[in-house]
Amino acid sequence: MMKKLADHTGSKFGMWLFLYTEIMLFGGLFVLYSVYYHKFTKDFVAGGAQLDLFFGTLNTVILLISSFAVAASITAIQRASKRTAVLLLSSTILCGAIFLINKFIEWGHKFELGIYPNAPQLLEKEPGQNIFFGLYYIVTGLHGVHIIIGMILLIFSLIWVLKNKITGQNYILLENAGLYWHLVDLIWIFIFPLFYLIL
Repeated sequence: MMKKLADHTGSKFGMWLFLYTEIMLFGGLFVLYSVYYHKFTKDFVAGGAQLDLFFGTLNTVILLISSFAVAASITAIQRASKRTAVLLLSSTILCGAIFLINKFIEWGHKFELGIYPNAPQLLEKEPGQNIFFGLYYIVTGLHGVHIIIGMILLIFSLIWVLKNKITGQNYILLENAGLYWHLVDLIWIFIFPLFYLIL
């Protein structure tokens, strides 16, 4: 029993250390953003005005719902409600897929309009807009990669729930996957206002 508790604590501590490195990664990008925003404020505002607020808001709502669902799935498995846990995990994975589809549509539309780093249309404008969209694609693209990783972790968790390897007594994998998903959601909460609500 003590060994199992130690393994649980060690695994959770390891996940928190990993999440800290992820926070440092995105934190560095946010600092870089703030430096360029201070230098090219008007250009950044003009760039933000070209983003689709509807898609940004929709994706924010989707991730908030998914974060609630994954937290509820952990509670469900702790209460030995396997069916509810499976439903909630499936909903979270679906939300992640919808988020990625929306982002793909949004990116595709921007590329069609010639709005991407070093595009001829952007090079004709002020240099700050090119920097803004360069950061936009880097930050949202990296976040999208983290969404995919989170979905993979949740899919493995779902499979283990179905195989009864994750139970009310052994749910550390699901808990760690949930922590990772919450971080991904939290990062988006910073991305959304920085790019879509910029003033």
